[in-house]
Amino acid sequence: MTGSSWDRSVFDRIYEADPDPWKFETSDYERSKYADTLAQLGDRQFEHGLELGCSIGVMTQALSERCRTLLAVDLAEAAIARASTRCAVQLGSGAVEFRRAVLPGEWDWNDRRFDLILVSELLYFLSPADNAALAARCVAQARPGCVALLVNWTGPTDTPCTGHEAAGLFADALAAGGFRRSAPLVRDGYRLDLLERPRP
Repeated sequence: MTGSSWDRSVFDRIYEADPDPWKFETSDYERSKYADTLAQLGDRQFEHGLELGCSIGVMTQALSERCRTLLAVDLAEAAIARASTRCAVQLGSGAVEFRRAVLPGEWDWNDRRFDLILVSELLYFLSPADNAALAARCVAQARPGCVALLVNWTGPTDTPCTGHEAAGLFADALAAGGFRRSAPLVRDGYRLDLLERPRP
């Protein structure tokens, strides 16, 4: 675990070169990961969801059917623009809101509370210190009964943390904040960590 969090400019360049750089719309890997992610949530419905790392909005569109309101966040302007187009109907109804923000520093929705927090393919781009700071933000704004779901690539990477390291750090911080964790679901190339804050 070394290095600083990746800068916004890196992602802006990535999306300038390819509007779907990780093939969210077309790859079998992504389809399998999305299916496992939604399966982890079962048939639960949520009042207020938070999706960190929404990219071009493929999962956002699916999550909007599970949440009365959903705040979706990414740091790349091109990704947010494409996600907004994809989710135009949900945007028009007020069910989905998009924010461009570098996390954790530009977190500016301190008045909100969430019962679903999805952190998708984001954590390994963060330094350990930023990972911890983001976890603290999530703990502070999680409602009783909140479900947190972490999605992380576990293959080779040149990011500050591996997917396994990043997931472990974040899950440890949530557990210290009162969340109960389940054993991660580990697939070829990714892992899903489900945690839940107990109700009183």
